[in-house]
Order: sequence, then structure tokens, then C-alpha cells
Amino acid sequence: MEAVLVSEKQKTFYITTPIYYPSGKFHIGTAYTTVASDTIARYKRLRGYDVRFLTGMDEHGQKIQEKAAEAGKHPQDYVNEIADAAKKLWSLMDISYDDFIQTTQERHTKAVEKIFQKFLDNGDIYKGEYEGWYCTPCESFFTETQLVDGNCPDCGRPVHKVKEESYFFNMKKYADRLLTYYEENLEFIEPESRKNEMINNFIKPGLEDLSVSRTSFDWGIKVPGDPKHVIYVWVDALTNYITALGYLSDDETLFNKYWPADVHVVGKDIVRFHTIYWPIFLMALDLPLPKKVFAHGFIMMKDGKMSKSKGNVIYPEMLIERYGLDATRYFLLRELPFGSDGVFSPESFIERTNFDLANDLGNLLNRTISMINKYFDGIIPTENLQSTEFDAALKEQAESVRIKYEESMEKMQFSVVLADLWTLVSRTNKYIDETQPWVLAKEESDKPKLGAVMRNLAESLHQIAVMLQPFMTTTPKRMIDQLGLDDKFLAWDTIETFGNTIPTNIKVVEKGIPIFPRLENEVEIAYIREEMRGSVKTPQEEETKKTPETDENPEIPEITIDDFMKIDLRVATVTACETVPKADKLLKLQVDLGYEQRQVVSGIAKFYTPDELIGQKVIVVANLKPVKLRGELSQGMILAGEKDGILKLASVDPKLENGAKVK
Repeated sequence: MEAVLVSEKQKTFYITTPIYYPSGKFHIGTAYTTVASDTIARYKRLRGYDVRFLTGMDEHGQKIQEKAAEAGKHPQDYVNEIADAAKKLWSLMDISYDDFIQTTQERHTKAVEKIFQKFLDNGDIYKGEYEGWYCTPCESFFTETQLVDGNCPDCGRPVHKVKEESYFFNMKKYADRLLTYYEENLEFIEPESRKNEMINNFIKPGLEDLSVSRTSFDWGIKVPGDPKHVIYVWVDALTNYITALGYLSDDETLFNKYWPADVHVVGKDIVRFHTIYWPIFLMALDLPLPKKVFAHGFIMMKDGKMSKSKGNVIYPEMLIERYGLDATRYFLLRELPFGSDGVFSPESFIERTNFDLANDLGNLLNRTISMINKYFDGIIPTENLQSTEFDAALKEQAESVRIKYEESMEKMQFSVVLADLWTLVSRTNKYIDETQPWVLAKEESDKPKLGAVMRNLAESLHQIAVMLQPFMTTTPKRMIDQLGLDDKFLAWDTIETFGNTIPTNIKVVEKGIPIFPRLENEVEIAYIREEMRGSVKTPQEEETKKTPETDENPEIPEITIDDFMKIDLRVATVTACETVPKADKLLKLQVDLGYEQRQVVSGIAKFYTPDELIGQKVIVVANLKPVKLRGELSQGMILAGEKDGILKLASVDPKLENGAKVK
């Protein structure tokens, strides 16, 4: 197998998310689609592909026009605000997209007008009259027989009767050709159950011509030559995948390079539009079809779908800020089988974080770093090594996992990939128990075996770190850093053999830093549940929340001296300080407690610069449970006082030594 899948001309890979509708704050379900797409994009880059990753916003339509009016805003201002919030969220989640398209951008609107004109010129569109039942939230029309109890069959909301002049696309003209394409391209729609659904529910019963314009609202792209008509959402929205590449523009370089798309990642609720309407539009334009449309399932809660009225909505920001981005991404991709519905629960999230990340992976790294320091002065052994009877099984497991990893990643089976990868994590932990380094260390004659064990542990962790890269954005580098390796060891070709990739004289860090601190189960489950309940607030509650506290001496519960004595306050000196990326309020401090160095993340960036803090004496709450803030480990708290919005650090006599207990 070659190091990377490239040829003389670098292979390209074009992946897209659906463009999201700006209907409010994005919950974890929207993030799920985007994280999954990002994972594939990162994997393909790791394998040497020239990747183009597109996401964006679908910004036209009656619903947006109505929502903007309710908010007292122009529709463009309304959608721009939500687009900015989306970009901020994707930045927080380290989404590595290359382009963010908004369907209100001129590059899109101009191309859509030309596409519509092509349809007219080809005779694929004709003017007629539409009469049917319309669902405004779904922006879809239905016949009488398609309604469920008189309501929208997709969302269950009320529909209203509409009769208006409309342009129609002749779908029947391409139905047989589409069915043939399905039969000749078996992997075009995945999972396969979605393909059967499209054939049996829509194509075989006979496709109806599609209404592609509206006259009942004006927030959209006007039909060329007939401005009272607005081009309907699906012609407008679906074509973003080619307009973002410059199709029908003065520069089609990107289009010629990346089209057809390798995969459109979509939710199962919009499969019909991407596997029937979109391929037919492309056929009418005489363009190649995308190679694959992958439809994932929904994130469900134990009591059904996420709903603000139920108070069970999960927003990704909360999980990331409290538990870190990598733990959040890991859970979404490990717990939820991609392509099927999956269930989120606070219990499963905390269990995954504790067992998989803190216990299995985190402890493996910590134990390895500690033993290499203890037995070999921190240098990973590379010479005078003697194999143990357990080495072959570990090597075989690593090679097997790597092969299955590639196969499953190509199929977008993320949960399978991570389950397989964790068999290597578990096998490596078992390898420690089997070889018993603490016993080997007792006899000088066993030193060569002990050296082989240490090297194999480091090799296994290196392999795990490289394969984790598509899933986690910071943990792999932190693992490599602690092993004393530079960034070139994150390349795929460095794990194609097991046992001889780490060079001589590599020194691990002197003291490992936990990459995933263990969480307190009951406390964190209760925290997530409270945040979920907080996702729904009455207007009165929101107003109360915004009301500033006016009591200068609010009632605070009394504590006993025994309660106070549980707090371990220590004097420390700030030895280093820097800002935390993408966190305006946070500073990351390194503090000397006398008996050890620690990292503390503190929300004081608006009041102090890093340079002002270096060398200062501070008071640290030393026995505070470690937490992650914006992905950074915080092992304590700096004491400060606040009055009228001004914050000042608590001061101590500079003569006090570091580690002195504050009483």
C-alpha cells in the first residue's frame, strides 16, 4: 500500500453538507451533519487528496420573508445574522470547510438565473397553474392524498390551499433515465434502504411535474423575463453545489477541477430532493451526476425528537465549553451509527467520555509516559531490544485495525472505525498487563525486553494518534507532543509499518498532562439535564434572567468552618501566560505551586494582558476538580475580586513562598 492515495495528478475530492436553513440557533443535529462531513474531508486530506469542502446557507423563501418581518428586519439582515452565527459555531467546532456559500450572494443568484434560462431554452420548463396544499415551514406542496390527518406528512403542521400560476419542470421526461442510473450505479444512494424508498414511493408510482416558481412572495431570485415569479427553493438551493464552484461564471476553474461531487452528505428528510430532483436537473443541464448521496439518520432523545417545547434540546456550544471539542466530536461519531437514527443521553455521553477517553486512552498515554520516564530517563528505547511473547499479537492487532480503518472510512462507517480503533487501545492496555513492566524492571537481564515493551507502547500510541486525526482536532497532536515526536509523525505514511518508525533519542515529556480528565458521573449528568431544561424558557423567565441584580448584599447560604477547611488555597507564581484561541475572555496560565507546575484557564482576559500577569503572585484553589474550558485543561482557579464590572486579582505578600497555604 502506498503512503498516500495520489497519482501524478493529485486526486481531488469534493464533499458538501446540505446548505442549512436559517431558522434559528443550530442544535446538535445540525452539528452532527457538519462534523461527519468534516471527518471525511480530514480523512481524505490525510490520505493525500486535494479536498474541496463546501457548506453554507439556504437564504430565500416565504418562511424567511415572514420570519424577518416578525423580527422587524430586512430579510438580508436577518439571514446574515444567522449566517454569521453559523460561521462562529463552525469555527468553534474546527470545521475545515473551504467555502461557505449563501444563496443570496451574487455569484449564486446570477448563475441560477442562467440555469433557469437553460431549462426554458431546452423545453424542460413550461408555465401552468398550480393548485394544492402548501406547508410553509417545509416549503413543500402536497396532494390531498398525501396529507396525514389533513396536515403536512413531513412535519405534521397545518397546510393551506394554494392556487397560483407557476412554472413547472417536466420531471416525467427524465424518470426512466433516472431509474436506469440507479440500476447502473449501485452506490449512488446510501444507505441502500433510502434508494428502495425513492424507487418504490416516488419513481415507480410515477413522478409528477415539479412546480419551480412562486408568485405569493418576492424574497427570492426572479424568473428571467417574468419578474412576478420567484424561482422556487429547490432549483435555487440545490444548484449551490455547482454555483459555488463557479459554474456558468467567467471562471469555471474550480468547477472543471472538482465536479462531479464525490459525496453529498444530507439528512434523511431531504433525500428525495437530492436523489430525484437534483439528478434530473443535472441531466437537463447535461452535467455529470454526483458519485454518491449519503443520507444519515437523526439524533433522537429517549423521549423522541429534540424539541424546545419538551426541553430536551442539546446545543453543541454547551458540550464543547464544558467537556471539550474532541470529546463532543468523539461521542457524535462513536455513539451514533452514521446512516441510522441514534439516541443522545447525558448518561451515554458521560460514560463514553469517562470510559473510552479518560480511562482507556488517557490512562494508556499517562502510564506509558510515566514508565518511559521511570525506566529509561524519558528516552524511548530503540536499541538492544528483545521481543516478548506478546509483541506479535499487538503488532498484528495494529495492522488489522489499520486495514479495516481504511475500508470502513471509505464507507463512512464512523462508529465502526472508532470501535475497531478502540480494540487497539484495549489491546495495548492489555499488553501492559501481560508484559508486566514493573516486574521486568527488577532484573537487569530483562532490560532489553522492558525496552521493547516501552517502544511498542509508544508505537501503538503513535498509530492511534494518526488514525484519530479525522475525528479529533487537537488530541492527536497533544499525544504526539507528549511522546516527544514532531508534527511529521502525524502523516499517514509513518504508521504503515509497526515497530520501527520512531527514531533514536526521542525524549517524552517529563510529566504527562491528562488529555481527558475523568468526570464526576452524577454531577455532570445533572448538569447536562439542567442545560437541556434551560433550552426552553418562557418570555417572563427570559426577562427575569436579563434583570440585573440590584441587591448589594444578596442572601448567600452560610457554611461551617469545616466546609471552608475543605478548600485548599495556595500561593503560586505565574510563570507563563497566553491567550486561548477563539475565546475572548480566557487566558491560559502556567503557575508554579512550589511542589508542582499547573495549568489554569481563567476568564480575566478583559482585565489583564499576558505580559502583566507573568511573575505575579496569585492565590490558587488547588483542590478544584480539573475541567476543560474551550478544549484547554484547567487545574485550579485563580482568586479575584469583582465590583461594578471591574475585576482585580487577589494579592498576597510577595515574600510568601510558592505552595504556602492560605488560611
